[in-house]
Amino acid sequence: MQAKARAKYLKTSPRKMRQVAHLIKGKPVEEALNILNYTPKLAAHYLAKTLKSAAANAMASVGTAKLKAEDLSVTNILVDQAPTAKRIRFQSMGRVFRLRKRFCHLTVLVEGAPEAETPKPTRRKRAKKDVATDNKPGDTGGEKKKTARSAKAEKADVEDKKEIKGKNSKIDNKTSANEKISDSENKSEEA
Repeated sequence: MQAKARAKYLKTSPRKMRQVAHLIKGKPVEEALNILNYTPKLAAHYLAKTLKSAAANAMASVGTAKLKAEDLSVTNILVDQAPTAKRIRFQSMGRVFRLRKRFCHLTVLVEGAPEAETPKPTRRKRAKKDVATDNKPGDTGGEKKKTARSAKAEKADVEDKKEIKGKNSKIDNKTSANEKISDSENKSEEA
């Protein structure tokens, strides 16, 4: 994956910019930025800004989840001449010297291989299994076969009924205990 960033009309000469660009050509982005941070030239500042922009462009186009800044490297740096500003400087005895203020255009190309996407595991739908019902020898097979889902549903219904019966029996036990207590009170009163 290749990305680029351009900076135009930078106020330094192309020759000075190329001297600094030669230091970082072909290096990883992280190492190139470390070199530029400790290079005491104005061109290094411009190059660092453009390099950061190129790295950000690369990560934005692919996505930060797939591409990291550490994976990028500087593939090429192009330094082109921009229009020169012509100025004058007055000298002694009425003379005038011509000053040429040079500008340059800078293009930084970075490249990195994004991580291959691993396909997400998809949930498979379970195939419905046919569960045969207990057919008696004399049956003609008039009943339909039950699916696994309906068998599970029936099993859950049976369990629910058992729970309800268990709760009812507890309630019956409590009421019978209350009746026993009231019977014993009645007997004690009669006596």
